[in-house]
Formats: sequence, C-alpha cells, structure tokens
Amino acid sequence: MNQFVRNIPFAEKVRIYSYDYLKTCKYLSRFDNTRNSFTQKFFSQLIASSQLLEDFLDFHGAKNNQNWYIYREYAASVRHLSLGGYSQKHILNRIPFYDLPNTEDFIKQGGITLDFLTGSLIKLAPVILKEAERLQIPIPEEDWDQNYFPTVVTNEMLEFDIDDDTDQEKSKIVKIASEFLTIAGNFDQLGFYEPYDLQGMLEMVPKKVNEVEIRRFEMLVHNLQSSFDTYVIQGGYRFGHRKLKQLRSYFSVVFHILQIVGRLLHFYERHLLERGHKRIHQKARNHLSELIDPATLLDRTINYGLYYVCHFLTDGKEFASEILNENIARSSIDVPVPVKLGFHSRPSLLVAKIVQYYGGQVELCVGDNRFDASSVLDIQWAGGQIHKENITRVIFEGDTRALKDIEILADVNYGEDTMGKGIPLPKELNYLR
Repeated sequence: MNQFVRNIPFAEKVRIYSYDYLKTCKYLSRFDNTRNSFTQKFFSQLIASSQLLEDFLDFHGAKNNQNWYIYREYAASVRHLSLGGYSQKHILNRIPFYDLPNTEDFIKQGGITLDFLTGSLIKLAPVILKEAERLQIPIPEEDWDQNYFPTVVTNEMLEFDIDDDTDQEKSKIVKIASEFLTIAGNFDQLGFYEPYDLQGMLEMVPKKVNEVEIRRFEMLVHNLQSSFDTYVIQGGYRFGHRKLKQLRSYFSVVFHILQIVGRLLHFYERHLLERGHKRIHQKARNHLSELIDPATLLDRTINYGLYYVCHFLTDGKEFASEILNENIARSSIDVPVPVKLGFHSRPSLLVAKIVQYYGGQVELCVGDNRFDASSVLDIQWAGGQIHKENITRVIFEGDTRALKDIEILADVNYGEDTMGKGIPLPKELNYLR
C-alpha cells in the first residue's frame, strides 16, 4: 500500500494537495469586495489547505524550482494572511466578552484591518487560479456553499451549570500579575503611542521591530494566559470573578493582536522586503507587492497592531497592580540606613529597582511620614528627613518578596562601601545588574 502511494506521479499528487486550496480560492474569487463577512471557519479552511500545499511543495523542492516557486509563494502568502484574518476575526467575535473599557476605536480599526486582510486574499484568488492553470493543475468543478462557513456567533448560549473551578491561591495570582507588569514594562521600550508615517515604519522594520522580537513577546503572553487558565480559573469567562477575568482579557487580547502582528511581519520580511538578487525572487516580490500594498500592510502592523498592544498593556498595568496589591503577602522590616552617605542616588535607585521588579506596593516609613519605595525621588526625599533627624534605622512595609531582597541589599550597605564606591551585589540580586 505504501509503495503504491509513493508511486503516484507528482502531477497527480499536486492535484490532490491543491484540490481543497483551489476550491477555496475559487469560492473566494466570487467576491469583489470585503462586505462579505468571512468567518473563522472560512479562514481555518484556507489555513489548513494552504499549509498542506506549502509543505507538499517544500518537500518536493519548489523553493529551488523556477517553474513552481511562485505557486509556492502564493500558498505561503495565503497561509499567513489567513492566520492573521483568523486571529482578527476571533478578536472581533470575542470583544463583547472581554469586558474592556473604551474599545470603540479599537473595534473600528480592527474592522479596517480585517478588510485589508480579506481584500488581499480576494485579490490573490484569481491570480492563484491562473497560475494553477499555467501549471496544468485542474481547477475543481465543485464550489463551496456559503452556508458551509457559518459564523461562530449565535444568540443561543448553552446553560451555565458548571461553577468556575477556581484556585484562589494568592501566590499564583501574584506571580501572574507580576509577570504581566514585567512584560508591559519591557514592551514600553518599543514605544508605540502615536501613528508612524511610512518612512518611520520603514526605518523601524525590521531593524527595531521584527518577527523574531514580536514572537518572543507573543510566547511570553501566551505562557501567561496558559498559567492563568491552569492555575487560577479553569472554567469559562462569562460569569463570576469579574476582576480576575478582566485581567485575563488584557493579556488575551494582547496575545491575539501579537499573533496578527507576527504573521504580518513574517509576510513582509519573507515575501515583500527586498533581499537577494535572484530574478525569480524579485519577480515573486513584485507580483505580491502589486497585489498586497506593503505600505498598508506596515500601517496595519504598526499603527493598528503594535499601537493597540501598547495601549492594552498600558491600560492593564494599573489593573494588574491593583490585583497584585490585593493578593500579595505583606510584612515589614527594620533595616539600617546606608552608612555614611545615607539614601543618596545609588542606594535609592537599587531599592526602587527591587520594588519595581516585583511590582507590589512598598513604603519607606520615616516617623509619621510614608514614602513610595518604587520612586527614587521619594526615597531621596525621605533621605533628607533621615539626614536632618540623624536617623540610623528605618522601616519598610509592603510586599514581602521585595522586602526580602531589600534586607539582603541592606546587609551589604546597599551596594557600596563607606566612601560611596560600588561593591559587588549578592547573587540573589543579579537582576539589578
């Protein structure tokens, strides 16, 4: 049997592996605008059929064959655009359940992005069918019925008769909220707070923003969502535990936007960006650039995708901090003031970095006054009072995790000798370096 399957000629195999893909392209070529609401089921059909064909062509060396190269490039293009479309459609379907504030503009921009993705696929479909004819691959006579691609959205909901299976162990909630704050802080370095013009986007991609970097963030957020679903709430997300579920909504919507951004960056870097000088590669790039406008693709990637990743991470930070401080273990420590020079810039910075690293609230208590220990400026204000009143010991109150490390720091005179010169920190504080 296996020998028989292996002996099927390439032409017959490519017909078999192209069948569902071309059938779906044929269905897609019916439409001349994006007013048709393409569904997640439709996108999933395109994803599965294009990936199967792309893998088949790669196995047979299409990347190194001038006759088959462009057909293979079209399959890869359809796959990545469909993956982006699936994620965008999922966001628009789920946004009513996310319970996030002020999403009107996000929904509008998401609709524009979905129109771009579906419009690009509509433009590709007849070109793909024409290329298949050139390669003498039979176009299926059958066509999909539109009823085969219903939406997942429905007015009927199943009865809610299983309560949330919730583990309210606070340490797990604290860990997830802390990790969200860390991811948000790291993403802040990319800084997407206003629209970029084309020149700005071209300078940014791929030098500063690229698929590899975005995939890294996508993995971190996906791990966060997985931890939440495993250790915090294992049930659905429509009822009860509203605050925790809102927190999940923040990193869930960010995860799905990053999926879109990753696919679009891959498509741009791999299929549209000028690289290499082989004639067949340039021909494929030129074909695809005529069908899928690179400037619009970058606009949707940066001015929609990364802008809203930054927006939801920033909005979610305040929410995560609130949940974190409701669940952290609190205590207090009594530690010495830095010898000789007090809380000048270096000790203040190290203490603030510890508090920021864990994300929980910590206060420096001096007499009746309380200072925010995550703020270098606040600690230095406290230092002025400490020096003036000749105080030698102070109390820190708040997040037990941070207090433990502040105590370690205090044991080495806050990382400096009595002359104010820096000294090596203990290995427990390596993250401060």
